[in-house]
Amino acid sequence: MGKTSKDKRDIYYRRAKEEGWRARSAFKLLQIDSEFHIFEGVTKAVDLCAAPGSWSQVLSRKLNKDGNQTARIVAVDLQAMAPLDGVVQIQGDITKVSTAEEIIKHFRNEHADLVVCDGAPDVTGLHDMDIYIQSQLLLAALNITTHILKPHGIFVAKIFRGKDISLLYSQLKIFFKDVYCTKPRSSRNSSIEAFVVCKNYSPPEGYQPHMLNPLLTHEHCDFNQLTGINRYVVPFVVCGDLSQPDSDACYSLEYEGKEYKYHEPNQSPISPPYEEAITLLEKGKLQLKKPGTSLTVFNEPESAISAFKEKCTISSSPEEEPSVTVSISDNKALKEIDDESK
Repeated sequence: MGKTSKDKRDIYYRRAKEEGWRARSAFKLLQIDSEFHIFEGVTKAVDLCAAPGSWSQVLSRKLNKDGNQTARIVAVDLQAMAPLDGVVQIQGDITKVSTAEEIIKHFRNEHADLVVCDGAPDVTGLHDMDIYIQSQLLLAALNITTHILKPHGIFVAKIFRGKDISLLYSQLKIFFKDVYCTKPRSSRNSSIEAFVVCKNYSPPEGYQPHMLNPLLTHEHCDFNQLTGINRYVVPFVVCGDLSQPDSDACYSLEYEGKEYKYHEPNQSPISPPYEEAITLLEKGKLQLKKPGTSLTVFNEPESAISAFKEKCTISSSPEEEPSVTVSISDNKALKEIDDESK
């Protein structure tokens, strides 16, 4: 598979590179704004869990039009992020009061008009576990939002939709008059990802913001018995009309008649967790295969088991370590050999 394979399979990945976005997720925030107009009147915005910075890019371009640095934008993440024009970066923990205080300091002791969060945990593949961890991350984002968002402000965050998602909706409804669940066109249909758009921040009278991380009780609860604020039905809105590309479809590289030109990603990782492994591999200090063994695979016509075995040669000498060369015709032959060797 060449460099263009992902460009052909994922049009939003391709367009992100062509338009200078750091990630395809930029289109999600753009499509949310086209439906809910979340940028109107915003002069102070916060991007939580900001790395690699695509949502901060959107905020910078949309709020600082014509190059005028009129809006104040703060990006927060535990990871380091490459600099962005018009964006103040804080490398901090969103569960700490000190981080909220530093954000307010950059806003000159004023509160934000808009808080967005595209953060998500490293998924495990266990959907129930992933949904639970994501819900705790959302609640952590909500906690710091109650410290930094002004009354009637807007909060946008990623969620994983599960069977008990109504619990989160009910918690959000306590703090916001209007809560919507939306699925941008650029979000894959196969993903359980969605976004909550919360408008008109109105905390309960007498509420004191805190950084406690609410723990869900591990007892069985029948949500069908909940009423009122505890069981708020959130409107589900699909944003982006049918003229937008389908994120699950494959498109020609000459999409809409435009001549295709490959673009490298706009921002490579500046400190990836695998950097040390790559360095060791380049210096020959890291072995990713069993010492003394090599496997060469050829595409050859199907042959009998006996002929297949004859093609397997093992060479060894005092000067060199043993090596194995194997010609593979099909998986069926491999299975029969494996059964005979047991």
